[in-house]
Amino acid sequence: MFPIPASVVRAGWRDDDRAAAACRPRGAARPPTRLSTPIWLIAGPTACGKSALALALARETDGEIVNADSMQLYADLRILTARPSPAEEAQAPHHLFGIADAAEAWSVGRWLAAALSALDGISQRGRTAIVVGGTGLYFRALAKGLAAIPSVPAMVRAAVQADYDRLGEAAVRDELRRIDPAAAQRIAPADRQRLTRAREVFEATGRALSDWQADTVPPLPREGWSGVVLTLHRAELYARIEARLEEMVASGARAEVAALMARGLDGRLPAMKALGVKSFAAEIAGRLSPAEALAEAKAETRRYAKRQISWFNHQAGDWPRADARGGAAAIGRILREAAP
Repeated sequence: MFPIPASVVRAGWRDDDRAAAACRPRGAARPPTRLSTPIWLIAGPTACGKSALALALARETDGEIVNADSMQLYADLRILTARPSPAEEAQAPHHLFGIADAAEAWSVGRWLAAALSALDGISQRGRTAIVVGGTGLYFRALAKGLAAIPSVPAMVRAAVQADYDRLGEAAVRDELRRIDPAAAQRIAPADRQRLTRAREVFEATGRALSDWQADTVPPLPREGWSGVVLTLHRAELYARIEARLEEMVASGARAEVAALMARGLDGRLPAMKALGVKSFAAEIAGRLSPAEALAEAKAETRRYAKRQISWFNHQAGDWPRADARGGAAAIGRILREAAP
C-alpha cells in the first residue's frame, strides 16, 4: 500500500556498504548458557507483591535478585515504578534496578544481554538467582530466546515513522495485516513502537518480524530454570493498585514526574511512557486536577494489569500458578518442585 521509496532503501541500505553491514544479524544463535546454580523466574501483574516475595526468598536462600521490569531499569522513577527502596536493596544483592537514564531506550535484547551477564556472575558466586518482574517480553526472551534480527538502517526507520505520522495507525495496521498478520494480531492498539518496528523489519529484510521471531534458541537450557506466575483475585489486585498509587503520591511521585518533565525528553522514550507519567504531567501542566490525575493513573494501571494477566495466560500457560498471598516458603516450594 505504501512501500518505502526505492531511493531511501538504496541510500540507506543496499548501496551503502556500512549500512549493509549494519543489516547483518547481530549474532548467530548460540548454544544455551549453562549455569550451575538455580534460576527462579517470578512473574505476575503489577502490585501483586512480586518484589516483597523475591526479597524474602533472597534472604531465605542467600540469593540475588535480577530485575525483569522494563520501567524499573530507569533511575529517574524510583517511586512511580515501585522500585525497591535503598533499605530493601541493602538486604540482598539487586541487579539491573535503576541502572539506565531516562534518556536511554533499552531494548529487550539489551536487557537480555545484561541479565545473562548478571546471571553468570550470580552462578559464579554459587548463589540462587531470582529474576522478578512483570515485563512478559523479558521472560519470553530469557526462556525462549530472541531472533538474530538484522539492524534496520536509520533511513528506513525514518521513512516508516514518517508514514505513520502521515497515514496514521489504522493504515499502518492494515498494511501490517498484509505483510505480517501474526504481528498485526498480537500488537495492542496505540502501540506505535511495536507497529512501526514490525514494518521496519519487513522493509529492511523482506521477511516478516514474526518469521524472524520463530527462529530462536533459548539462552538458558530448559533444565536450568523454573518459573512461577503469581496470581491474585482481580478485586484485591485492583485495591492494591489504588492503595499503592495513593502511597506513591504521598511519597513524592508528582515531584518525581515534574523533575522528569523538566528534562524535556522525547515523549516516545520508554521512561516517558511509565504508568502515571502522562496523568501527573497533565496535572503539573494544569490540564487535570490532582484528583483527576490520580483517578486516571489508577485506571491506566488497572488496564495494564489486565493486559499483563492476559499475556501470561497466553504466553506462560505452562508455568505453575501461585497465590501471591501464599508467602515466600510456599512460592519457593513451588519453584523447587517445578524444576525440570
